[in-house]
Amino acid sequence: MTRYQDLKPALLFLALTIAAILRCFSVEAAETQRLVVAGGCFWCVESDFESVPGVLGAVSGYTGGSVRNPDYKQVTAGGTGHYEAVEITFDPARVSRESLLSMFFRSVDPTDAGGQFCDRGESYRTAIFVSNPAEKAAAEAAKSDAQNELGQKVVTPILQETQFYPAEDYHQDYYKGTSLVLTRFGPRRQSTAYKLYRKACKRDERVQELWGNQAPFVHG
Repeated sequence: MTRYQDLKPALLFLALTIAAILRCFSVEAAETQRLVVAGGCFWCVESDFESVPGVLGAVSGYTGGSVRNPDYKQVTAGGTGHYEAVEITFDPARVSRESLLSMFFRSVDPTDAGGQFCDRGESYRTAIFVSNPAEKAAAEAAKSDAQNELGQKVVTPILQETQFYPAEDYHQDYYKGTSLVLTRFGPRRQSTAYKLYRKACKRDERVQELWGNQAPFVHG
């Protein structure tokens, strides 16, 4: 009995330490939030938002459609209902959902219902996906603000979130990839091919035309 009593303080300290660690993990997990958006080419959306302080990561993928486990060819061919989308994970203590939504609208052409920039078709349309009333209210407020700012009708829908399917590995972080790929300009590293594509698609040119100095990801 004496040995057990001697051990009690140590066991109590160990239990309290474990409980504190678990609380820290729980708080950290609770603070991490998600935002799923579609803004045309997911390479570009991923590249843009991974540059934002407070964003912990962005994953390119497919969502909004009815086909399970779709692949890139299926989605871009049309008929699946899926959008090219990006799942953004962020720390709301460092960047708010409202700020990210504002950046999103100002990084796309939300007046275009047929796609984005040079990419046309249903998979390249814009959209915001929400999972609860608070997220829906934030998205609606951001959409109203964008429409008032532009003085044009914003057609980006706010949709109920559905299953998000991560895209193939080669699509992830495409903008900084080092593999060689064949492009219309010849063989190029992925990072170079991405820059050439973005420029040829006139994404930044159109965004700057619409939003001017409010465009968060256009420089120069």
